[in-house]
Amino acid sequence: METPTFTLEEFTTRIGAAIASDGSLRNVWVTAETSDVRRAAHCYLELIQKQPSTGEPVARVRATIWRSAFVRIDADFMAATGSYLASGMKVRVLVSANYHPSYGLSLNITDIDPAYTVGDLMRLRMEILSRLKREGVLDLNRDLEWPEVPWRIAVISASGAAGYGDFIHQLYSNSRCLRFKTRLFPAVMQGVQAPVSIISALEAIAADESEWDCVVIIRGGGATSDLAAFENYDLAANISQFPLPVIIGIGHERDITVLDYVANMRVKTPTAAAEWLIGRGVAMLERLDGLASGIHHEAASMIAGAREQLAYIGASLPHIPRQAVANAGKRLARAVLALNESAGSRLRPEFSRMDMMAERLVSVSSNVIDVRRARLEAINELIDVLSPMATLRRGYSITRVDGHVVTSVTSLSAGMTLETTLSDGSVMSKVIL
Repeated sequence: METPTFTLEEFTTRIGAAIASDGSLRNVWVTAETSDVRRAAHCYLELIQKQPSTGEPVARVRATIWRSAFVRIDADFMAATGSYLASGMKVRVLVSANYHPSYGLSLNITDIDPAYTVGDLMRLRMEILSRLKREGVLDLNRDLEWPEVPWRIAVISASGAAGYGDFIHQLYSNSRCLRFKTRLFPAVMQGVQAPVSIISALEAIAADESEWDCVVIIRGGGATSDLAAFENYDLAANISQFPLPVIIGIGHERDITVLDYVANMRVKTPTAAAEWLIGRGVAMLERLDGLASGIHHEAASMIAGAREQLAYIGASLPHIPRQAVANAGKRLARAVLALNESAGSRLRPEFSRMDMMAERLVSVSSNVIDVRRARLEAINELIDVLSPMATLRRGYSITRVDGHVVTSVTSLSAGMTLETTLSDGSVMSKVIL
């Protein structure tokens, strides 16, 4: 049998008819990831499925949510998830397959299960938080201590963004005239480039860490769906380990991202971030006012007491010298009396000892003198016995020549003059040989 030949239109028409007649391809729940979402009167998008290991698409098909269903689906999805339908979301959609000869295969979406998307977002968020906790960094930034007044503020926001303008206006127009130092570190605040851009800004701030007290990451306006960019592990890890306290103000009260769990402080809006910082300064001013009031009260009390004491002293001063002299005179009289009594009691024994020593001194002196006198007399007698005169009295004489004693005849020569000393005088003679 010969194989039939069709025109392309005939073949695609057959495909369309086959798909339309297959009930299993109508009103079927399909899980996929959204891509290239374009919102208008209708919503046009692609549904894709990626290889878990590589992230490469393994299936892709166009899809449409027609206006008749889009208003309801969009409102229900926003109410349940807090986000509008956007690219990169995991969804569970009720679809029917359609095939058009000119436009090819497409899916008509008639409903979306928000619980599936919420569950996927929560699963991703919990995975990030669990990983940060396992790594021991989840609470690092949240545990940082704030300075008393954080006035040097590094701001990460989109340049020219309304939220940044609101923040600066609120900060610098505060009623207490508090002064702040701020600097904008521009970053992309939505889309796939946001995490990398914000991390780059954080690194620039960390390079001058000592110049800043805190970091404020703010984003004002924009679609809630743009917050999906902040459900990012790398960005959350950077903020959780950042050395300065971080304030997150990137959404509204109902909009929460994983960054709100790792930053030190979460506020609703950029204006709320400015109000919180101003509140820290106002609280410090109030504490200072309280201290100043306490110091003033204490000083006034001390001055009043001093004045009373001074008045008392002033009234007493004329009488104080006279009274002091009288008291000193009394003390002196008592001292003199005590001195006399003390001196008398101490001197009487000394006088007695001196009298006894005087008596002993006389007796001892007399004995010493007698002994010394007897010794002198004995010495005199010995001297008298041993003296040359005693020898001369016994009949001896001393002969001298020129004052020198002659002890040998051989030392004499004729004509020498001799002096001979006797006990009762001296005679002169000449030597004749």
